[in-house]
Amino acid sequence: MKYKSIKDAMDKGKGEVSIRGWVYRERGSNKIKFIVLRDSTNIIQCVLKKDYFKKSWSEIDGIQIETSMKITGIIKKDKRAPSGYEVVVKKYVVVGSSDSFPITKGQSAEFLLDNRHLWLRSRKMTAVMKIRSTYSQAREEFFKKEGFWRFDTPVLQPTQSEGGSTVFEVKYYKQKTYLAQTWQLYGEAAIFALEKVYNSGPTFRAEKSKTSRHLSEFWMVETEVAWWRLKDITEFAKKELKYCIKKVAEKCPEEFKLLGRDPKELIAMTKKSWPTIKYRKALKMLKEKAGMNVKFGKDLRTIEEETIAKMYDTPVVVTHYPQEIMAFYKPRDPEFHDEALCFDMLCPEVGLEIVGGSERSLDIKEMSENLNRGGENPKDYKFYFDLRKYGGVPHSGYGVGLERVIQWICKLDNIKDAIGFPRTMLRWKP
Repeated sequence: MKYKSIKDAMDKGKGEVSIRGWVYRERGSNKIKFIVLRDSTNIIQCVLKKDYFKKSWSEIDGIQIETSMKITGIIKKDKRAPSGYEVVVKKYVVVGSSDSFPITKGQSAEFLLDNRHLWLRSRKMTAVMKIRSTYSQAREEFFKKEGFWRFDTPVLQPTQSEGGSTVFEVKYYKQKTYLAQTWQLYGEAAIFALEKVYNSGPTFRAEKSKTSRHLSEFWMVETEVAWWRLKDITEFAKKELKYCIKKVAEKCPEEFKLLGRDPKELIAMTKKSWPTIKYRKALKMLKEKAGMNVKFGKDLRTIEEETIAKMYDTPVVVTHYPQEIMAFYKPRDPEFHDEALCFDMLCPEVGLEIVGGSERSLDIKEMSENLNRGGENPKDYKFYFDLRKYGGVPHSGYGVGLERVIQWICKLDNIKDAIGFPRTMLRWKP
C-alpha cells in the first residue's frame, strides 16, 4: 500500500487515499468518531462510523491524542473540516497507542519547555522549525550563487574571541579549552586560501542573561571575505538577509500565517532600501526624537536598540560604534580614531540585533594592547597574528544570529521557541 502525505492527499482531492500520522484532535459519540490526523505536512479530519466498525468500536472509542495510525478511506472536500477536506475511513491500523498525552491547553511556558520533546509536535513549533530549516537552506543557496566556499572550523578552541567572561571552559584531556564563541578567527585564516568563505555552526556564550532574546547555545551563520571594506560587507549583509527572508516567505506562507505573520509584508520589506546610519547619528536621533540622552562611548542597550528600530519599517544598519568598547580585532577608523570600523543590524518591530560585523584589524601592536587590557595573553593569539605577518590584506566579515532572525520574522515572544531544544543559563535539558 502506497501512503501519501496529508498535503498530497488533499492535492488529489477525491478518491481513495492512504495516509498515516498522529492524532491531533479527537471527539465523537457512540455512533461516530472524528479524528483529526496530522503529519509533517498538514492536518485532516477523518470520520469513522460505528456501523462500519462494529467489531472494533471499543478500540476506536479509546483512541486518544498522539496515537499513531494508518488510515485508508475516501477523501472529499468539506468546508466544515479544519483544513477543508475529510476522509471517510474504510480501513485503519493503530500503530502506537497514546494514553493521557501531557500537553494540553493553558499550560505554562516552563511546563512546555520541560516537555519540549513532546511540544515539538505542536503546530506552532512545527511551523517554526519548517521556517528555520527553509531559511538555512535558502542561505546555503545564496552563498553558492555568490561564489562562496563553505569552511567548517573547530567547536573546541584554545582562546576566547568575544570576551573571557562569557566562555565555557572544557577539559580537553590534560589541557583546558573553550567552546566556540565564534567561527571568525578560523574563518579569517581561510580567506587567504579561499577568499570568500561562510559557515553555519553552534556558538556558545556564557552570558548570565535571563531575557527573551538570549541563549547560551545558538547557531551563528557567519561569513568572511578578503579585500572587502566596511561598506562592502554591510551591503552584502543586507543582500543576504533580503534573499533569505524573501525565499522563506515565498516557500512557507501557510506556516507564517499560522504564526500570525503576513508573508507578503516580509516580501515587501525585502524590496525596500535598508538604511545605514552611524552610531553618532543614532545617539542624536535618540535624543531628539525620544528624549534619551546616551553619551558617546556607551554601548546601545535593549531599550535604545528598540527605540531606534521603531523609527524604521525595515532593518537598519548602525556603523562606527566607539572603538574602546569593541572586541580586540575591530580596527579604528583612520579618520575618526574614537570610532571602530564595525556595524550592527537592528530589525524593525522588536529592535533585535540580528547581525554584527566589522572590518578586521591589521595592526598587531594595537590588537596586543587590546588583549592585554582585557586580561588576555597576546602570545595565545600567535596563529591569528601570523595571518597579518604573511601577506595580510584588508578583509571583513559578520555573523548572523539565526535564532534572532527566526524570532523576529516568526513574531515569537521568546527566542527559546526559535530553536528545537533551547539552552540558557538555567536550562540544559531535556
